[in-house]
Amino acid sequence: MLQPIRWLAAGAMALALANAAQAAWPERPVTLIIPASPGGTTDISARLIADKMAASLGQQVIVENRAGAAGIIGAQALARARPDGYTLLMGNIGPNAINYALYKTLPYKPQDFAPVTLVISVPNVLVVNEDSPARTVADLVDWARKNPGGVSFGSSGAGQSPHLSAELFKQRAGIGGTHVAYKGAGPAVAALLGNQFSFMIDNLPSSMPYIQSGKLRALAVTSAQRQPELPDVPTMAEAGVKDMVVTAWFGLMAPAGTPAPVIDKLYAAARDAVRSPEVRERFRAMGGQAGGNTPAEFGAFIDQERARWKAIVDAAGLAKEQ
Repeated sequence: MLQPIRWLAAGAMALALANAAQAAWPERPVTLIIPASPGGTTDISARLIADKMAASLGQQVIVENRAGAAGIIGAQALARARPDGYTLLMGNIGPNAINYALYKTLPYKPQDFAPVTLVISVPNVLVVNEDSPARTVADLVDWARKNPGGVSFGSSGAGQSPHLSAELFKQRAGIGGTHVAYKGAGPAVAALLGNQFSFMIDNLPSSMPYIQSGKLRALAVTSAQRQPELPDVPTMAEAGVKDMVVTAWFGLMAPAGTPAPVIDKLYAAARDAVRSPEVRERFRAMGGQAGGNTPAEFGAFIDQERARWKAIVDAAGLAKEQ
C-alpha cells in the first residue's frame, strides 16, 4: 500500500516542480531566430519588438539570423529546438504557408510549431531601379513582351511571398521572366539598386526607404487600396492587373509542445510590444499593420493561408522537389 502512495507523492512533487519552473520562466535569455538575412521585413520587425519583449519578460531576447533555403533553415532549427520557450521563430508566409505547397518534401511539418501571435502584415510593392525605362506597370509589361529573353526578377528567396507574387504577376500580365533568388530582402534590394535584374515585388518595408529616396521606383502595390504612405502609387488592379491582392505576414512561433503557461507569457509580451504606440507607428511608417491576435486566432489564420497558397501553387504548377 505504501508503494502507490510514494508514487502519488513523487508525481505530485514533480508536478509542483514543473509548475514552479514554469512560473519562474524565463530564467535565461530567449533566442529569436530570423529565417532571413538582415535588412528585410522579417528582420526589421523582429528587432523592433525584441527589446520591448525583453523588458516585459525580464530577460534578453537575442535576435539570430539563420538565412537560406527559402526560410527552411531557420524553420527547421526551431522545429528541432527544445519546447521550453527559450527558442522562438519569426515565422512568415514563406516557410510557414507557401513552402508546404511549393516543396514536395520539407524537414518540418505544420504540427512542429506552436503559434504565438501575428506581429505585422504588409502589402508587397512592384519596384524597378530608378534608371529603368518603365514608369508604369503598362510600360514594364510592354517592355517585357518586347524583350522576352531579357527579363529577370529578384526575390528574397524561392517560396517567399515576393517570389510567388512575381510569379502571379507574370501569369496575370502574360509575360516571362527568370527568377533570381537571394537569401533575404536585404541582398535582393541591394541587387536591384545595382540594376542586376529587371524588377522585384518586395515586401513594402524593405523597399520603402529607397522608394522615398528615389533610388527605386514603385509601380504598384498589391494591397486592395492605395497605401497612405505612397498615395500616388496605384494598386495592381488600378494598374490593370486584376486578381493580384497579396498580403505578406510575419509572426512569432515556438516549438510544438511548449507549455501553455509559457506560450501565454510570450503572447502577452509580444502583444504588448506590437500594440505599443512606438512600434505601431514604426510599422505604420513602414506600410505595415500591427498584429497581436491570440495564439488560437493566429493558428487558424495560418491554416487558412496554407490552404490558400496551396491552391495558388497547384494552379501555377510551381511545386518542386526540395
